[in-house]
Amino acid sequence: MIKKDLELERKWQALRLKLKDVIGRKPKDMNAVLFLIGVQELGRGPKNFSKEEKQDLMHIAICKVLSLSGFYELEGIDQEGWPHWKLVKQLPHFDILEQEKLLKMHVIEYFEQEMEF
Repeated sequence: MIKKDLELERKWQALRLKLKDVIGRKPKDMNAVLFLIGVQELGRGPKNFSKEEKQDLMHIAICKVLSLSGFYELEGIDQEGWPHWKLVKQLPHFDILEQEKLLKMHVIEYFEQEMEF
């Protein structure tokens, strides 16, 4: 198990370094990476977002990356161009560290599949 955790952490750090090359600075944490994914999925490019919009972007990102394992499904796009997701498979009950691992695995997969990193 420890070997898998070390491999996941190695991939996570490598992803953050690749993102630094793309955006000019290394995202400091998971929230920063989720925000970037949310902006990408919204498709409007960088702009100033309100605090509520930033939270919505992170929610979009979480739904998108967890959709890779069938937890969420895209329900549609609203009139303002924001995607809406629905939960289609119950998420496992994990502690905070397991949740972070699950998200890291899916974020890495997202960048490998969707962004060809």
